[in-house]
Amino acid sequence: MPNLEHPAYPAADLLHLEGLVPCRESQVSTLLSIFGERQHFSFPSIFIYGHTSSGKTYVMKTLLTTLQLPHVFVNCVEYFTSRLLLEEILIQLQSCSPGAEQTSPVHCDTLNDFVRLFKQAVASQELQDQTLYIVLDRAEQLREMEANILPAFLRLQELTDRNVTVILLSEIVWELFRPNMGCFEPFTMYFPDYSIGHLQKILSQNHPPEYSADFYAAYINILLGVFYMVCRDLKELRHLAALNFAKYCEPVVRGEANERDTRKLWKNIEPHLKKAMQTVYLREISSSQWERLQHDGGEPGQLKGLSAHTHVELPYYSKFLLIAAYLASYNPVRTDKRFFLKHHGKIRKTNFMKKHEKTSNHLLGPKPFPLDRLLAILYSIVDNRVAPTANIFSQITSLVTLQLLSMVGQNDQLDGPRYKCTVSLDFIRAIARTVNFDIIKYLYDFL
Repeated sequence: MPNLEHPAYPAADLLHLEGLVPCRESQVSTLLSIFGERQHFSFPSIFIYGHTSSGKTYVMKTLLTTLQLPHVFVNCVEYFTSRLLLEEILIQLQSCSPGAEQTSPVHCDTLNDFVRLFKQAVASQELQDQTLYIVLDRAEQLREMEANILPAFLRLQELTDRNVTVILLSEIVWELFRPNMGCFEPFTMYFPDYSIGHLQKILSQNHPPEYSADFYAAYINILLGVFYMVCRDLKELRHLAALNFAKYCEPVVRGEANERDTRKLWKNIEPHLKKAMQTVYLREISSSQWERLQHDGGEPGQLKGLSAHTHVELPYYSKFLLIAAYLASYNPVRTDKRFFLKHHGKIRKTNFMKKHEKTSNHLLGPKPFPLDRLLAILYSIVDNRVAPTANIFSQITSLVTLQLLSMVGQNDQLDGPRYKCTVSLDFIRAIARTVNFDIIKYLYDFL
């Protein structure tokens, strides 16, 4: 028995719609009840909110398109000013009629112009006998526009005296929208996050035709068992499922296991899913590079922790400052002569290793260092001469702001500020590679 029933719409369309929006039948049923029949006046404004990837945009697009309801769909991030937003609504409104001609440019400077042009557009497109829906995606951007834009959209049906419903889609709650002066209260509706059962059902629908549905469902079950605690974004999970399925099928393709041999399939895919855990949400490498690495048995990139883009965006001398800070944090003070003076003589490591230094400095954690030591190491590792200008000091402040360095103690100390480097060894090695600096040769723990 179908879950979606409404006397104003054909049963075949509702059945098709139900198949397109799995696990959102209750929300679609509520929306259909609010919309009513085509010629009926609907609620003036509807506010739909929920977390990222909870189906808000997809459900609204699918519902309006499948039932062929006249609508305008605008992303407020793309049209970020009131003029761009109002003009885009009017331009899309010109093409709502099936026999619409080439859309002409529209100039709309104020809200009064929009109301006037909106009435003309609705009359010319013969939309008076059915409800027109204006959907504003990422509606939280409306709070950055003029103060009259949001209240006007909430009361657009009253201002234009036309059968129009404005639907706001957002990731934040209505209480953060409500103006201090008050406004018309929209009908609020919440889209909850997909449960693990919902994700299993939705992702299992994308199974390749050459494999059985049960085989792909078992793979999705394994994938969710690994990633569900750290990632519940449907788009990201769908991307991960498509990326790793070929590796899951390898034992079946080679004839080493059948589709029901879950244990062998799990043992084959487990290490690759753990590698993929390191780059959830981070597009450090492309899908083709990832597949090539899986085929070659390599590691998923040499950068861990932070994205590769962060490394590239650091200025040239900031990279050397960060390297110098890392060396100052993890090398004992008396080793500076050994590493950074040309004529230091032969100094063996065992000669100045004490009992408390048998433990690795990397296990003990970073130690604070003064500013003059940081600059002294910087001048030693940089090939060309670097003057202690204001630019260098501002870059140190920027590294502190980025939390790559942390300031230790108070700012009013007479002996100058002290810092501590907070990045990991993998991170600093990646930084050093971008400037062709072998940092391992300068670390006391690796002698």
